[in-house]
Amino acid sequence: MAPTKTSKVSSASKSSIQKLPASEVGAPSQLAQSSRKGKKAWRKNIDIQPVEQGLESLRSEERVIGSTLQKQTDDQLFVVDTKGDDKVRKSLPRYSKAELTSTKILSQRSAIPAVFSRPTKDSIPSRSKVSRADKERLLRIAKRPRKGPFNAIMDHTEFGAGSALIDVSAAVKHSGSYDPWTAEEVEEMADGLEHTKKPKIKRPELSHPRDVIEVPAVLEPHQGSSYNPPAAAHDELIMEACKVERRRQDEADRLAEVRRKVADARALTTNVTEGLPLGMILDEIPTDDGEAVAQHDAVVPKKPSARKTKQQRAKALRLREEKQALAEKAARKKMLATITMAKSLRSTAEKVGQQQNQARLARQLVLKMKLRKGLAGQWLGKYKVPANEIEVQIGEDLSENLRTLKPEGNLFRDRFRSMQQRALIEPRVPVLPTRRAKLKEFEKHAWKRFE
Repeated sequence: MAPTKTSKVSSASKSSIQKLPASEVGAPSQLAQSSRKGKKAWRKNIDIQPVEQGLESLRSEERVIGSTLQKQTDDQLFVVDTKGDDKVRKSLPRYSKAELTSTKILSQRSAIPAVFSRPTKDSIPSRSKVSRADKERLLRIAKRPRKGPFNAIMDHTEFGAGSALIDVSAAVKHSGSYDPWTAEEVEEMADGLEHTKKPKIKRPELSHPRDVIEVPAVLEPHQGSSYNPPAAAHDELIMEACKVERRRQDEADRLAEVRRKVADARALTTNVTEGLPLGMILDEIPTDDGEAVAQHDAVVPKKPSARKTKQQRAKALRLREEKQALAEKAARKKMLATITMAKSLRSTAEKVGQQQNQARLARQLVLKMKLRKGLAGQWLGKYKVPANEIEVQIGEDLSENLRTLKPEGNLFRDRFRSMQQRALIEPRVPVLPTRRAKLKEFEKHAWKRFE
């Protein structure tokens, strides 16, 4: 009989649950619940139909008037009519039973603008439009297929097809159009108020090295570098090349000597004996004489420093004050003696200043004369401007005709060095790419099995 009782209880509980009608505003109903023992059930299954009705009435007022009646002022809501109007009756809509409900709804003019199916200029906010050039540039960066004439797909990797690497940046397009030294025109206001003006920047009068350099773009080669040179010119060029090579060898020997000294100094620092100065080696004491070893091992007692008495400290202070007073007296006497020599000192200072100015001008003239020959061999910033290499062949390699001539040097390297020496480009050194990932060697399958 137990199952029948449970079935009766379950059927009674189901019959007690009543489904409430749906909300008038169209909101879903969640009130059909038998128990409300938890707080979550209280919050979720609560009757808010009066609140929804009030909000819907406010929305209807906003649709018709444009705002709620509570926000309207008394002048907008009420009008005191003292005269009356006969045309009001004609303007009022006539009551008709045959008029459709849709017609009544459409006759009410809403303050909210209508929604159009197609976007118009007024409905669309100010949206940034992408130009055709920017769109093509973005497609090139994303490597998406682009259509050219006759709907042909263009290859972005092809040279000249508008790849992202070939496209010129905006900085290059607008380069040379801005001059920082031009004075900006200040617009004067018609109101007569005072306005701050930007201070004019004075252009610095500095000479560029390229204005002084008188080196031609292509140097005339030496007579001894010809394929069939005269003997004297060829010997002279060989001697110049020998001097350059000897200078390089001397520099390499000097660097090797410096490295050797540094290595010796590091070796000395490793072999340091406690209690001895750096680089000093202590000779070993012979172990035959036991007395000498005992005398060497004996510890010499330190003499304790005696503390000065009060009279000794006062005497030292008095002597120090007397020395300071004598030094001040001598300095005052020397200063009084130099007062009479003011004119001679002034003339001496002027002569020294003129000599220093002449020496400075002489140094500037020497640098200017040196700069006329170019920047070859000089340090410019971080790097040194390379000098021209002497290209000469020994007598065994010389050819007497153009057919067997062996080319020497590189034209591209010569032009690049010439531009550096004439201060057209800054000196640089070749930077080799560094490989971060290590190369892994794999043995192909065909070579794994061999007999």
